[in-house]
Amino acid sequence: MLNTIDIAVVDDHTLFRSGLANLLAEFEEINVVIEAKNGVDLQEKIKIFENVQVILMDINMPIMDGYATTKWLKENYPQAHVLALSMFEDEKAIIGMLKAGAGGYMLKESKPSELLTAIKTIVEKGFYINDLVSGRLLISLKNEDTKPIFSEKELIFLQYCSTELTYKEIASEMNISPRTVDNYRESLFAKLNIKSRTGLVVYGIKNNLITI
Repeated sequence: MLNTIDIAVVDDHTLFRSGLANLLAEFEEINVVIEAKNGVDLQEKIKIFENVQVILMDINMPIMDGYATTKWLKENYPQAHVLALSMFEDEKAIIGMLKAGAGGYMLKESKPSELLTAIKTIVEKGFYINDLVSGRLLISLKNEDTKPIFSEKELIFLQYCSTELTYKEIASEMNISPRTVDNYRESLFAKLNIKSRTGLVVYGIKNNLITI
C-alpha cells in the first residue's frame, strides 16, 4: 500500500492555489487536505487536519504572510514541514523564509516533477536544498563528523551575513577593512564548499551558528 503525504496549499491567489491542488492531486502519493488563502485561514483549517505533513507556503499574502505563518507553524505544529513556494528568488526572501523555519524554497515556475521530489525529500530528511538555495549545502550537512573549525571573527561575520547589511557595511560594523571581510567570506566559502552568501546563511541556520 502506497504511503500518501498530506499536503496544505497556502496562497492568496485562488486560481493558482486551486490549480496547484488539482495538479498535485494527479500524483497518487499526494493528498491535498487543506487549501488556505492566508495564515489566518490556515490556522482555522489545520485544527481539522492536524497531521498535515507538508505546507506549500506562499510569501506575500494579506492579513498574515508566509513569514509570520511559518513562524506560527514552527511554534504550534513543529512536526509540519514548510516548503516555501514563491515567485521571488532574491536573497532576502529566501533567507527570511529559512529563518522563519521553512525547510526548503522553490520557485512557482518549477516543474511538477521537481515539486513532487521536493515534497518527498522534505518529508524524508526534514529539509530540501536545491540550487536556488545552495547546491553544495547537503555535502556540508552530511559531513557532520568533519565539521570545519571557525575563528571567532568568522562566526561574527557569519552572523552579520544573515542581516540586510552589505559587505561594506559589515566591515564598518566589525571595525575592519572591506578586504578583511572579503577574506572571511572567501575562507568560509572554501571551508564549506559554498559559493553564495545565501548558502552561508543556510548553513549557519541549520548548524545553529546563527542566532535568530
